[in-house]
Amino acid sequence: MSESDMDWRMEFTPHEKCVWLVRRQVRRTLTRWGCGEDDVDTAVLVCSELATNAVRYAYVPHQNFEVRLGVSGKECLVEVSDVSDAPPCAATPDADAERGRGLLLVVALAESVGHRERTPVGKTVWARLLLNGPVS
Repeated sequence: MSESDMDWRMEFTPHEKCVWLVRRQVRRTLTRWGCGEDDVDTAVLVCSELATNAVRYAYVPHQNFEVRLGVSGKECLVEVSDVSDAPPCAATPDADAERGRGLLLVVALAESVGHRERTPVGKTVWARLLLNGPVS
């Protein structure tokens, strides 16, 4: 593929068992697009954290969440949309807590992170990643 814009999106069932499918599909897509292995690993981790949050904190029965990837030049935009209007909120977990670091990890890995309202309902949480490896 050339360095022209690349775009992929898929809806997933809001169940924790589907997060592995998000990881697999994101890895396949970015690898097919020619992204470097380290960049793919970072994007997979970011998508996994955001998808997990969509499942855990925005669950509504029979309402899917959506994952979107966009690559343009040396940037990758990761977006996860769900039906909750509640904005993402980074926790401050205790040192021995097993959960609560997902958004902190996303912020540490991304160039920028944010969220916006989604029409007709919900929100989209996004992370912009800088790609270091080749995109063919």
